[in-house]
Amino acid sequence: MLRTGLLYLSRQQRIFNLIKNVGFARKMASRFVAGETIATALEAVAQLNARGITASLDLLGESVHSEAEARATGRQYLELLDRIADRKLQANVSVKLTALGQDISDELGVEVVREVLTRAKQYDSFVRLDMESSAYTDRTLDTFEQRLYPDFPDTVGIVLQSALRRTLTDVDRANALQCRVRICKGAYLEPPDVAFPDKADVDRQYVEAMHRLMEHGRYPGIATHDEKIIAEAKRFAKERNIAPERFEFQMLYGVRRDLQDQVVREGFRMRVYVPFGSQWYPYLMRRLAERPANIAFMAGNIVKESFRR
Repeated sequence: MLRTGLLYLSRQQRIFNLIKNVGFARKMASRFVAGETIATALEAVAQLNARGITASLDLLGESVHSEAEARATGRQYLELLDRIADRKLQANVSVKLTALGQDISDELGVEVVREVLTRAKQYDSFVRLDMESSAYTDRTLDTFEQRLYPDFPDTVGIVLQSALRRTLTDVDRANALQCRVRICKGAYLEPPDVAFPDKADVDRQYVEAMHRLMEHGRYPGIATHDEKIIAEAKRFAKERNIAPERFEFQMLYGVRRDLQDQVVREGFRMRVYVPFGSQWYPYLMRRLAERPANIAFMAGNIVKESFRR
């Protein structure tokens, strides 16, 4: 019930309008979001690189409502790629097609994302198409397969969510294409006919998808903070003689830094997803919904702040 409530709140723009200038809310968001500007995001990446960790930068924001907004977002990604290259940082970028105009028209979304992919290709970089709710799964995968991947096979990849019942079929489709996949559990509230309501089923499908991607896929990103799943990935890699260079672990900015460093110490690759930007509220609510410990962290800081006052 708590998760459902938080995911519902993540979609309430009026609540964001009320709290976006509240000091504590912004401070809480700073645990999971690397500031609101490209400069703060790049500084966070530099700190990660110093720890032996690569990054994927995401400008927060989902569906835009005008062509001007979509093109402005695209220009920000072009600047982001330029500045990553200028500073020689170990980072790529993640984009949402709806933030680049997909909800206005598929043609606009494709045009803007191709501009981003062209710039990334110039730098021998990479662009991950983030997956949104299940309402966009077919559109995202079809756009990727038919209109992006043929021209940018080394520059663009996708995300699949183990919560969705369809995902093993999509994993096999991706392996046949030999495209790059990030496998995650999924952070959207979905109907039970589309997604598994039981966490055990989500985890079980995650492990099966992970096995298929590790054995037959192309450099998969294993996105999880679940220590049991990470241990299983290591065990499976050893059993099947899969070298650490053939995959990478991925985690979220501000979550399990200790585990990030442990994975690196053990000789595996680690990439941290670094979100930034002014539209941090929906992202923050989804992070709180995913892990009860995040709620405890926020409550503890509220108490501390009250005493300081």
